[in-house]
Amino acid sequence: MVQPLLLMVLTAALVPLQAQNFALRGYTSELTEVMTLVEREGNSTPAPDSMPTAQDSRDSVFYPGDTERAKPLLRKLVINILLDQKQIWTSPFHMHAGDAPWWIGFGGATAALIATDHRTSTLLENSKAQVKWGNNISKIGATYTLIPLVAGFYGFGVFTDDPKAREVGVLGAEAMVDSLIVVSILKPIAGRMRPNAATENGSFFDRGASFPSGHAIEVWSLASVISYEYGHTKVVPIVACALAGVVSASRFAARQHFASDIVAGGAMGWFIGRYVWKTHQDHALHPHEGLKAHFMPQFQPSSRTYALAVTIARN
Repeated sequence: MVQPLLLMVLTAALVPLQAQNFALRGYTSELTEVMTLVEREGNSTPAPDSMPTAQDSRDSVFYPGDTERAKPLLRKLVINILLDQKQIWTSPFHMHAGDAPWWIGFGGATAALIATDHRTSTLLENSKAQVKWGNNISKIGATYTLIPLVAGFYGFGVFTDDPKAREVGVLGAEAMVDSLIVVSILKPIAGRMRPNAATENGSFFDRGASFPSGHAIEVWSLASVISYEYGHTKVVPIVACALAGVVSASRFAARQHFASDIVAGGAMGWFIGRYVWKTHQDHALHPHEGLKAHFMPQFQPSSRTYALAVTIARN
């Protein structure tokens, strides 16, 4: 039981990436970013001689000029993936008090599921027809299915000049690559045997490939990007999450993963997608994700002076 708990702690530490986005950007840099967008909106990335020498939060944002041409897009995509991986794997060292409810809750849920995995894995009849159905449905969340999907978003955005669809294609691909890298590293470390293994099913550090679920982490990372990109609508996020949920359930029905494998993969995928979208989105396309000004009058009776305090914060 000690080994699964150690792995659970490692996995849980990688989940609360939602707070890391704010650690990357202070309110001052956000205000500067918004003002710069007025000048840069619709233009490509500035010429090399005008680029700042130091790393700036705006450098990781995908502007229209980056996503319309292959060379700057691929260059920034590779750089951003490297930056993402640095933030993901060092996130345990950037924990804040606000992160505690996330990783404690997630760690506790994962531990509870691991402890009951053998019992829950027998809740279904596990017939051949059920396993076949689960394997067929889970193809929706396979990499070879998701790649054409994000390519379709990008292609649609290019040909119809739809920046939001183009952004989904770019950020969705980045989130999927980030998720694929994470799961490719965690699976060999966990080494958990699948539920359908002939012997020692569910055991950790036994050269298995069950924990976490690769389908779940990839499909939920893409669902997260789509949900945040089209968060101003009601239908799109529901459909995206519903499809991700169907794929996750199908992996359980196919006896390819335990419940804890799917929950861990899905949670990591969701927060990776959220982190990618919030870090690299073009804020000019998302006024609802901009900054909000709070005004507070101030008055000093002794000096008979008054002033107006302005606080800039994210909506």
